[in-house]
Formats: sequence, structure tokens, C-alpha cells
Amino acid sequence: MSTGQGNIPDDVIEEVLAKSDIVDTVSKYVHLTKQGKYLKGLCPFHSEKTPSFTVTPERQIFYCYGCGKGGNAIKFRMEIEGFSFPEAVKTMAEENDISLPEGQGVPVIPRNPEKERLIEANELSAKLYHFLLKNTEHGTEAMKYLRSRGMNDKVIDQFQIGYAPDRWDTLVQFLSKRSFDLKEMEKGGLLSARHEQEGYLDRFRGRIMFPIHDRNGKVIAFAGRILGDGQPKYLNSPETLLFNKSRILYNLHQAKTSIRKSRQILLFEGYGDVISSWEAGLQSGVATMGTSLTENQVAIMKSMADEVVVIYDGDKAGMAAALKVIPMLEGVGLRVRIALVNEGMDPDDYIRKFGAERFRHVVETAVSTTKFKLIYLKKNHILLEEDGKIAYAKEALPIIAVLNSSTEREVYLRELSSELHLSYESLKQDCNLLRQSMQKKMENGDNKEKRWNNGRHKKGRQSAPTLLPAYHAAERRLLSLMLQDAEAARYVGDRLGEAFNIEDHAAIAAYLYAFYAQGKSPDISRFMSSLQDDRLEMTVSSIMMMEAPAEWNVQVLDDCIREVLKFPQQREIDQKKEEMIKAERSGDFMRAAQIASEIIALERQ
Repeated sequence: MSTGQGNIPDDVIEEVLAKSDIVDTVSKYVHLTKQGKYLKGLCPFHSEKTPSFTVTPERQIFYCYGCGKGGNAIKFRMEIEGFSFPEAVKTMAEENDISLPEGQGVPVIPRNPEKERLIEANELSAKLYHFLLKNTEHGTEAMKYLRSRGMNDKVIDQFQIGYAPDRWDTLVQFLSKRSFDLKEMEKGGLLSARHEQEGYLDRFRGRIMFPIHDRNGKVIAFAGRILGDGQPKYLNSPETLLFNKSRILYNLHQAKTSIRKSRQILLFEGYGDVISSWEAGLQSGVATMGTSLTENQVAIMKSMADEVVVIYDGDKAGMAAALKVIPMLEGVGLRVRIALVNEGMDPDDYIRKFGAERFRHVVETAVSTTKFKLIYLKKNHILLEEDGKIAYAKEALPIIAVLNSSTEREVYLRELSSELHLSYESLKQDCNLLRQSMQKKMENGDNKEKRWNNGRHKKGRQSAPTLLPAYHAAERRLLSLMLQDAEAARYVGDRLGEAFNIEDHAAIAAYLYAFYAQGKSPDISRFMSSLQDDRLEMTVSSIMMMEAPAEWNVQVLDDCIREVLKFPQQREIDQKKEEMIKAERSGDFMRAAQIASEIIALERQ
């Protein structure tokens, strides 16, 4: 039994691919729509408004025409979850009940000693900070603060909250005594290098410490809140080997069980909000890493839930942030509702002031995104004045007009009519005219972005497809046929070998000859797993998206081979023509005549 990447046996990889249908795999993260033999959706790897992300069930691959990413089901999980190849295979094997026997045959995830040491250091640091908070004088003030925020011992233990003393070398000494390499610890975000002299100092000082875990519950970073005055209020770990804040959601490791049961996520802005909501009995809360929501985080949420309830601060900034995330979440097919927290309060404040039961009611009665957009717009107008009513109606109608459901449109138009004391019929007429206008614009391109929708999808000019040079197109055509037929690959191998002009094409051909030499049948998804090279996988995906027939005959292959072999000769002829012109310009007519005869000989070939 041969072994593939990371000592994983080929038969394990093949079974994982056989049981991981590409459509099922991608659909957990991307909303796909059928278009002929393909399925299309918005790419989860880059911002786009017009779907260019394509899945081909027949070939079990995906490819994005916008960013160029492509591959099979394993590659998709690697990209979307940040897995290594062995990690992706192991996870997918467990999900599909593929047994991984002890000893030979178990996918071995290559050890990364630096990563392991960093995880150990983070885990130990979290325990140290937690101990210092609960059992020493250093933590007395921090403990008083946490108690004033309504946190009891149970929740402090649950979230492993700690305290970093306001000293320079608490962690430096702790890690030194345990023989950790301090330079490695600085690189891992636990320490900082001294500027004036050699050595290191604690990165976090005088801060309440919130450990940040990966989805398996390992501590990979920290968020430190300053105790008292000072800036910044929150200090996060930097990006490290372990921590990429765009891929992590705070508390996902604890919330995932509840999320999978309810298929619902509560999305907060702050760590304190998540902790308070947990105490209030809501255990599917996660938060972003003190930054805007990212596409990777959205993809993770899409893989686990059907609905997201956004629970941001009730002030203007919180409402504006909620508006930004709506198109991102809805863009991948998630249902979205917005919980209305009292103005000027964050969820943590709300729970402490009004109690858990009332907060749960706020979450249960969260409003639709349309309702929320209308509430947001209304705050900008004085409805007691006629001008204010008209201005609000003009801004509200486009929000209602984009709704596909006539029932939904009627509900909101009747609410608007009642609220503004305007005729329902006139509002309906204006709304219908607006819909007609929007539909005309859509025929000519995407709608312009609305004032309330300043999210990720920026409209760009569509560039005309690039016409490939003849030799380039011929090489892609050959590889397309070779990928689908072993006999075609043998024919090309005998006559062309690896003499492709484009380096990546030559590499793919070499891998393909080896793939068939092992007695394997054509299988694009399995072949791609044997490559383990991002660029080559994307190239294969791109080639297999060509609308080229799979049938071939000797004439087709010979024509393509001729184009491929002709290119180096044509390039040599063009170079010699340039040399001849230079020789003529410098007055060296003997040399020019000699080059001319060489050009004639090459052209005869």
C-alpha cells in the first residue's frame, strides 16, 4: 500500500474523496445555484458581487474565475478551514466514519515542534495568569473589577480568565525556568523584545487576560483588557504561527455543541458580551477578534449554522457595524436577524441592568434585516415634519422594493403607510415603479450599492477574456484530453514528453505520466490530491473548466503537438529577425545576410 502526502495511504485519501461529494462539501459554506452542468455561487475566498465560483459535480472539482483558487473537496476544506493536507484528510475521515486503524495506515500529521512548543507555552501561560488572578495579591484589584461586572468564580473558571501583573518579567521568568526559547516566545506573541537593550519583557502587563482558543480548545492567543486607565484598552496577541485573527471566532470551542444542535449562532462584538450571554443561559455566542467580520469567519459560521442573530452595541457605531455584516452573512445564504439592544448599551451592560430573562427575550424577538435597515434610516429623519416623512419614505422604498416576496413587501409598505400617515396605494405604486427601474438596471449590470449596504461587494469593471497564444491554448487542450484519457496521455508522452513550453504544464504532464504508470484510471479529483502544489492544482482546475469535448483522435493531438513544438522555433526566428535588423542598422551587412539564411533554414523546418 503506497503512502501519499504526510504518510497518508493512498487508499485512505481515495476513500475520503469517494465519500466527500464536492457539492455537499462546498454547500456547507457557499450558497450554490445550478447553471447547466455546473453550480455557481459567491466565492468564499475573495469579495465579489457576481458569482464566479464554480463547482463541477461530474469532475468533483471547484474553480473560481475571479481569484483562481481551485481543487477537489480536500483542497476546499484546506483553504476554508486553514487545515494542512493531513489535518483535512483526518477530519474528513472522522466525519465520514472512515476507520483509521492504529499503527500503519493512520494518517500521520507531520509534527511541527515549534507549533507544539508554542501551544504548550500558551497553555501554561493561561494557567499562570488564571492562578495569579485567583490566588495572589497581584489579582486582587482585577478580581474586584470582575466581581463588579457580575462575574462569579464559576464563569471565571469556565473562560479561564486571568491576570497579567503590572511587572516587566513575570512571564519571562516563568518561561525561562521551563527552558522555553525566549526568541521563539517573542515570535509567538507572548513576549516583546526590549528596544534599548538585549533581552525580553512581558507583552501583557497590568491586564485582565482572556485566553483565545482554537476550535479544539487549545489556547493559541490572548486578549488583555487594561485594568484602570490607559491605551490601548484591549491588546490582542499579534498574528503568529498559531493565531490568525481573521480565521478565529472567540468561544467557538465551547459554543460549537450548542450551535450544531440549534443551527443558530449569536454573533457579538466583545468578549464580555459572550461571557455574559453564556451566564444568561445562551451558549451559542461567539465574537470577532476585535476587528470587522471577515469572509473566513463567515465561511466557518455557514458550515455550522443556518441562522445568525447579530447582537451588537445599541449605539450608532454598533448599528453601523451590524449593517456592514448583513450583506456578508446573507451573501453566503445565512438567515440573519438583528437583536435590538437599548441605545447606548452593550449586551453585557444590558444583561447586568435588566437581567438574563429580559435579554433572552431581546434575542428571541430579534428583527429581520429589512426591519432593522428601516429602523436605522428612521433615526436620521424627524417624522413630525412633512419633509422628514417624505425623505424617509424615499430612502425606505428602495429597501422594500428589493424584496422578492410580494407578501413581505406588502407588510412593510402597510407599516410605512401607517407610520407616516401616507396612502398605501401611492406607496405601493412608487415601490412597483422602483422595482421596474431596478430590474432594468440589473439587465445592464449589478445594482448600485445602497446607503445602508457598505459591505464587502464592490462592483468592478468586467474585463474582456484574454485570448491565449496558439501554443498556450494547444497545451491546455492537450492536458485536458490527457487528464480524461490515459491513452491520449500515452500518445502525447511518446511524441512530446515534457517538452511543454509553460513550466507548470510540463510539471502537470510529468505528474500525469507517473499517475497513469501506477495503473490508475483517469480521475481528476484523485490526481489533484497527488499534486500537493497550490499553483498546479489551480491550473488543473482552470484547464478542466474549459468547454472542450473529451473526444479525441490522432489528428487533434498531432495538431496540438505541432503548435507546441512550433513555438520555440517561432521564438528563435523572431529573435534572429531582431538580430538581423540590429546588424543592418549597424552596417554589418555580411552578418545580416548570414542571419537571413539561418532564418530561411528555420522557416523550412
